[in-house]
Amino acid sequence: MGYHLNFNLIWRHIDKLWGGLLLSLELAVISIAIGALIGLVLAIWYVSAGKVVRSFIAAYVEFIRNVPLILLVYLVFYGLPTAVSIAYSATTSFVITLSVYAGAYLVEVFRSGLEAVPRGQIDAGKAIGLTPLQRLLYVRLPTMTRITLPALSNTFISLFKDTSVASVIAVPELTYGAQWINFNTFRIVEVYIITTLMYLVTGYLILFGLRRLEGHFRVER
Repeated sequence: MGYHLNFNLIWRHIDKLWGGLLLSLELAVISIAIGALIGLVLAIWYVSAGKVVRSFIAAYVEFIRNVPLILLVYLVFYGLPTAVSIAYSATTSFVITLSVYAGAYLVEVFRSGLEAVPRGQIDAGKAIGLTPLQRLLYVRLPTMTRITLPALSNTFISLFKDTSVASVIAVPELTYGAQWINFNTFRIVEVYIITTLMYLVTGYLILFGLRRLEGHFRVER
């Protein structure tokens, strides 16, 4: 006897998926915000500091980029509390992990953006008497933001998809909700069809909004 699709049981538990989707978006937003702060601070530090500091930042970036995200999740959730005797929830643990993960990628994004600011703009800031901090705040950062916006958009979409990894430590995001429904209804095909569509549609809506934002702030070449 073949497999027959039956979505009725899925609709009864659809709140698990909607709630999980909202949490996935929340995790992605919080992580991109913290990760952007980490990346920006380290990028500014990288372009203005000496060789030793650059080496430490480069080591952090290379470590994070070459270790699977799921292993980092296990290290932060299981390993760190054991090593230093601290306690936090699975959700907090995952936000920490995803933020540090995002920060490593955004260091390079922001560093490239800072170095891409036209020299003429910086010289013009010097000519009108701006201090180094004022040149950073009013000249380099606004231009850098416009240059790096496409990369930031791509990073956010990637983080939204990466929130699915949180299911391995029982954070009730979208993939965990799908697993819960599957374990309780045994309708594996139906639940993952719906979950895939939710990821797909949400991802395209995010992409559409971010592309509109990029168009508004696009740097004219």
